[in-house]
Amino acid sequence: MTVSTKTEAEFLSSLDCTHVRVGVVDLDGVIRGKYLAKEKFLSVLEGGSAFCSVIFGWDSNDTLYNNDYTGWANGYPDDQVRVVVESRRVLPESKTPFYLMEFTGRGTQICPRSLAGRVLERAKSSGFSVKAGFEYEFYGFDETPESAREKHNCDLVPMTVSTGGYSIIRSSVYEEFFEGLLELSEQLKTPIEGLHPEAGKGALEYALCPSDGIEAADRAAIFKTFSKIWGQRHGVMLCYMAKPNVNLPGCGGHLHLSLSREGEPAFFDSTRDDNLSDVARYFIAGQQKFMPEVLAMTAPTVNSFTRLTPGYWAPTASNWGFDNRTCSLRVVGDSPKSLRVEYRVTSADANPYLVFAAAIASGLAGIEAAMEPEPPTSGNAYEVEHPDEMRFPSTLGAAAARLRASHMARDWFGDEFVDHFATSREFEETEYRAHVSDWEMSRYFEMI
Repeated sequence: MTVSTKTEAEFLSSLDCTHVRVGVVDLDGVIRGKYLAKEKFLSVLEGGSAFCSVIFGWDSNDTLYNNDYTGWANGYPDDQVRVVVESRRVLPESKTPFYLMEFTGRGTQICPRSLAGRVLERAKSSGFSVKAGFEYEFYGFDETPESAREKHNCDLVPMTVSTGGYSIIRSSVYEEFFEGLLELSEQLKTPIEGLHPEAGKGALEYALCPSDGIEAADRAAIFKTFSKIWGQRHGVMLCYMAKPNVNLPGCGGHLHLSLSREGEPAFFDSTRDDNLSDVARYFIAGQQKFMPEVLAMTAPTVNSFTRLTPGYWAPTASNWGFDNRTCSLRVVGDSPKSLRVEYRVTSADANPYLVFAAAIASGLAGIEAAMEPEPPTSGNAYEVEHPDEMRFPSTLGAAAARLRASHMARDWFGDEFVDHFATSREFEETEYRAHVSDWEMSRYFEMI
């Protein structure tokens, strides 16, 4: 028995549990998992195991799509996985612990967590370590899955009857909800740094405390999932769609990033008027240049593209500025410790591991090539004319095509991931285009 296996065996004995829950994060950010008997789990921990490859061959609704990794042609075989021991959480109101897993067989080329890990290893080989923190905007609805389905997911009742961005009245009246969410974050070891009501009926936002390396993405994936579980148990559905209401701002899933080298912050240079080091400028330039090429990874659904419209707190082009929320890259902070880049194009529906990988890889590619960014945008970025190369693809299908054609993406993520993920996004758009919407029926049924 290895040291880690012995340690986990002792821990599980202290919980007096019979089973363990494990899960793998799929391409859409959904945690797919199962219960394992404690003895089976310890065997998996020591010698590895396998998980059905189908989770990288179907969409968020379990609809299968053709791809070169798994399918009917090879019988949807199992693929090798490992337990991520350091991801262990004990679920609230339960003695059953939860562990993330990641693929180690052929699926490692596609597995989002494995991909993020490879990007971090390449950063490390260049002498950089990463600190990051996710923040999410989302909506709360006084609904159950059953009531929402009965309404065909339309005319849902928001948690609050009016807007109340940053309202102390709102957070005090709903104190039990807010305190419960904060307590959940502590129990899951995904601590919240800030939580408040946002603008819009039922709109909310939290920022997770920053952490080192891949732990930031682990926290995001775990808390997004278990906050939804906690919400349903308490009569509220939490929605992380990019744009659940056409008349309200969408939901961002912003990522705050900074680099260190030899233990020292790499972005800050006090000799510069703007405090930006060469490393910071190159990093911003890479993110700016490659953002349109990796947009499918950070805006991964059809709904994501309804959020990227002027005047709704979401960017519309690959630009940057100092503390400017109309830009896709917001430089914020005025000290070595606080100076960071906020990657704002990302929607709340995106897979945190893919966001993490895309944002870091594009920045590091800029450092490798010593790229210089375009001048920072001041004022309203929505009113600025941007060159074609800085504009975002307008649809998910177009974004998938940009990803397929990206030399940077293939260099950093590998051909197998790029081709597979682009295929999955093309399938997503195909499913959408085959659907007849309420808008189409209302517009065309009588008069056309």
